[in-house]
Amino acid sequence: MPTGRLFIRVDYDGRGVLGPGKARLMEAIAETGSITAAGRRLGMSYRRAWLLIDELNHLFRAPLVSAQRGGDRGGGAALTALGETVLARYRALERDALAAAGPHLAALAADLAPDATPVADGPPEPAAP
Repeated sequence: MPTGRLFIRVDYDGRGVLGPGKARLMEAIAETGSITAAGRRLGMSYRRAWLLIDELNHLFRAPLVSAQRGGDRGGGAALTALGETVLARYRALERDALAAAGPHLAALAADLAPDATPVADGPPEPAAP
């Protein structure tokens, strides 16, 4: 029986947002070492990925991602120590919220109509804020 999904989006009083899309982008940068490759992996342009990272870098007390421009040796990107900490805290927040919400999600799912027609794969993933 489905129990539903929970998405955590933290809005910092209109100054910026940290949500699942930006967390996935940070993870992709950590895995690929590149904003371009991370964006491509997530189906977004380099410009979109760079703008999201720029927003994060200005939202926190220090940059979350460091990037070097391309050139003969190519560029690269990596999470800073603060970036790794913020990402780990966000993922812990997700885990804790899901654990707390689990019984409520299950109870809501138990009240679903047995013949409800599922939507293809559920609602589309929220765009990276």
